[in-house]
Amino acid sequence: MNGPRHVAIVMDGNRRWAKERGLPSYEGHRAGTDAVKRTIEFAVNAKIEVLTLFALSIENHEFRPSDEVQFLLSLLLESLRDNTIALHEKNIRVRLIGDRSQFGESLLEQIRITEKTTQVNTGMTLVLATNYSGRWDIIQATRAIARKVNNQQIRVLDINEQQLSEHMCLSDLPEPDLFIRTSGELRISNFMLWQLSYTELFFPKEFWPDFDPTVFQRALEAYAQRERRFGLTNDQIRKDVINTDSRIDDF
Repeated sequence: MNGPRHVAIVMDGNRRWAKERGLPSYEGHRAGTDAVKRTIEFAVNAKIEVLTLFALSIENHEFRPSDEVQFLLSLLLESLRDNTIALHEKNIRVRLIGDRSQFGESLLEQIRITEKTTQVNTGMTLVLATNYSGRWDIIQATRAIARKVNNQQIRVLDINEQQLSEHMCLSDLPEPDLFIRTSGELRISNFMLWQLSYTELFFPKEFWPDFDPTVFQRALEAYAQRERRFGLTNDQIRKDVINTDSRIDDF
């Protein structure tokens, strides 16, 4: 199996990492930014095409203490300001997905600057899912399709899986091949529900601030051992591989 084209990560465990060390939770979040930098560098070197990081869920935004949420958003603003040029120089394209209606103007402006600065880059695409949820993603796609029906651009009978996929976030990118959630929690927590249908899952026990190239490599090695069937049987997959090899030999 080839390596994954798209890796999606839930960066979990910052608060518990800090608690174990007797530190305030914001120190865990700040330590998590170092793990982000390590992860981006490793992903680039591993030739991963798309890296999606779940930075803040809609549920986090609604239910976490407001001061913690504001710290996370300010940390995002700081990170974008400090790293946009470096990301651009590394030919990385940056995109943010999620509901931006709750963001302040300073963050919105920095997002615009970062996305515009890096939009023509042809290296890895770095996606930051912020104030995002999988259910929100499906709802916003459904609303977009409903508007087209109301405007008589499409018929109800035209709505199918492909139509919905085309209106989801990241519809122009390959769906995730590998999903990683740190800290040992065994759930996807409303992250990319539509896109993760056939994604391989990996749950390392390390908290996010401790996520490093060794753990990332372990995830890639686990992925390489998986047989991705997409609804096919083992025999069908092996037959397709044999036929592919035969076509290569003929060429």
